[in-house]
Amino acid sequence: MNEPKHAIVLLSGGLDSATVLAIAQRDGYICHALSFDYGQRHYAELAAAARVASVQGAAEHRVFKMDLAVFGGSSLTDSAIAVPELPSAGIPSTYVPARNTIMLSIALAWAEVLNSRAIFIGVNAVDYSGYPDCRPEYIAAFEKMANLATKVGVEGQDLHIHAPLMQMSKGDIIQLGTTLGVDYAATVSCYQADEEGRACGVCDSCRLREQGFQQAGIPDPTRYRLV
Repeated sequence: MNEPKHAIVLLSGGLDSATVLAIAQRDGYICHALSFDYGQRHYAELAAAARVASVQGAAEHRVFKMDLAVFGGSSLTDSAIAVPELPSAGIPSTYVPARNTIMLSIALAWAEVLNSRAIFIGVNAVDYSGYPDCRPEYIAAFEKMANLATKVGVEGQDLHIHAPLMQMSKGDIIQLGTTLGVDYAATVSCYQADEEGRACGVCDSCRLREQGFQQAGIPDPTRYRLV
């Protein structure tokens, strides 16, 4: 009999990570969802992550607490920096320095404990917002490092970083997730959602999400704040 396959799935509570969880489950993995309380201003995403993990049947869901707000440097971790409401050239202020590197490193540690050789992350190079740690060359470099730095890698049991959304448009992601049964009403993508998880409708993440549902031809279930 084949041994069960375990995977760590980075679960932010947003649209992309919910889709990645569904993809990993479709591919036969027992999924261990990992979220991060890193000092972000939009804590509603953590509640959304818990909902998604429960509704989609993750084997377990853990929240790792760290405080990147100690360093600031991002409009997501520093309340003194406004979240941009218009598209901007270059890397936007919503980029959190080294966030994906830190999160993947924590996921790597848990993967070793679980004897898992798969980590799933919802980064995207098509509709992404200019973040350097969402590029395919970054994921490839991290995977190479992971296999150099771990017991399983040294013993020849390759660990893989799966980024199945990398080359997909937001509309394609939504269409795929819908076929896999993802309830996007349970997700929160907004960079400045209120305590009830209602979206602002004007930040970059809200703009990409709205465009994605339009591209997919699927009604947008997002709850917006009244303005």
